[in-house]
Order: sequence, then C-alpha cells, then structure tokens
Amino acid sequence: MDEHKLRAALRELALGGLRFFAAAGSSNDEALAWAASNAPDLSLVVADAQTSGRGRMGRTWYTLPGSALAFSLIMRPTPAEVEYISRFSGLGALALVRALRKTGITAQVKWPNDVLIQRRKVAGILVETVWSGDEVDSLVLGMGVNVFPGSLPQAEVLNFPATCVQSETSSLITRESLLKDILLALIELRAGVASASFLQEWQESLAFRGEAVQIWQGTNPPVCGQVCGLQADGALLIKAGGGEINAVNFGEVHLRPL
Repeated sequence: MDEHKLRAALRELALGGLRFFAAAGSSNDEALAWAASNAPDLSLVVADAQTSGRGRMGRTWYTLPGSALAFSLIMRPTPAEVEYISRFSGLGALALVRALRKTGITAQVKWPNDVLIQRRKVAGILVETVWSGDEVDSLVLGMGVNVFPGSLPQAEVLNFPATCVQSETSSLITRESLLKDILLALIELRAGVASASFLQEWQESLAFRGEAVQIWQGTNPPVCGQVCGLQADGALLIKAGGGEINAVNFGEVHLRPL
C-alpha cells in the first residue's frame, strides 16, 4: 500500500489523524498506545502488514504485505454513545457490509464481529475499550479484511471457511477505496448507533438467522438453539429446544452439525 495514495483517498474525511506503517506488530496495539497519548476522535492506524495482529479469543491475525486491509480506528464516545457501547462491534461489521454492497457483494454478520460472504469469512473485527477509572475513555475498533487471494491463511490453520473480496466480485478493488467506503459508512452509521433502525439493519444482516447453531463460551458446554435476532444491547437471542429464548452476550458461533 502506498502511503501517498492512501492519504489522497482519505483526504476528504474528517479524521483525527492518520498513522501508516509498512509493517507493524498489531495495528490495535499501535492505536491503543496512540489513544493513551490523547489521540483525537477518529484517529486512524493503517498497516500494510502485521506480524502479530490480534483477533478475538487470543487468536493471531497475520497480514501479509500487499494482500489485506488492516486498520484500527480510535473513537472517543460521547456520553450518549457510551450508553450503547455494546453496539460498536456491530458498527464496524455493518460498515463493511455496506461498503461491500457497493461492489455488488452481499455480506452478512457472523455474530458478534465477523463478516461473511457466501458463508465464508472475509473479515474479523476486534473492539477494545480503554477505561479511565469507571469511565470509558476511548475505543479502538480494529478490522482485518481479506482483500486479495494472498491474504487467505493456509487451509490447515483455518477454523472457519474463508474467502477474499477480490474472489467474490468482478469489480476492480483497491484497498484504499475499500477503506474509504468503510469509514464513510462507519461515520454515517455511528450517527444513528442509538436508533431502532441501526438495530434493525444489524438484525437483517445476521448470518444463520433461523438456523440451528452452537454457541461456544470458553470451557462451558455449548448453548444450542435457533438464531432469533438481537437484544437492544446487541446480545444474540437463541431459541432453545423447549421454546424459551435466551440472550448470549459473548461466544463463538458454530452451525450445529447435521
């Protein structure tokens, strides 16, 4: 990724700042350090390559040069936004869903924070909260998107089927233009994060809705049931075999084997 092209593509956005790394350990770590130094709202870290990117559940997310989109956005929530802080993982996922729609791709959100195309993972999102005492100081929303075929991990290390953006569309894709579209969508969605329409769009984009799944939560037995939708706080609603509906606040979604 060329830094000059990146800055040119994003010049019309009201970013708080931009730091570009040809290679970084983790864009989220760079953003967390910047946030601790009073980075403004909407400050952005972009890495062409990552050697120790982090996903959920402690997984490592590798980014090879020239293959993927890896970035972290620092956000400083307003008091009103803090009330809906649990929706911010959905914010990132929906922004990517909207951006991909511009290329003719229909994507879905694999709760809580992966994005799928044709039931294959194209992106992962990691939201980390920075606290000041009991108050939320900032959020870092990190996203890794498989853009070109070289971004796909080896089959033997995959824990879920994967794909990349370029393999799913005939449109010409650049990482700079995709990032711009994601950020534009994110800024627009953020303005309505507290609204019923935001929750509705998130629910309509849910993968596996109406299907039987397993929710793995650490070493606990999996929660099994049918995906029904979302609670107002973004928790996943699962209908158990007896008909009762339970809310799941975190976990790893798996389709139940047939």
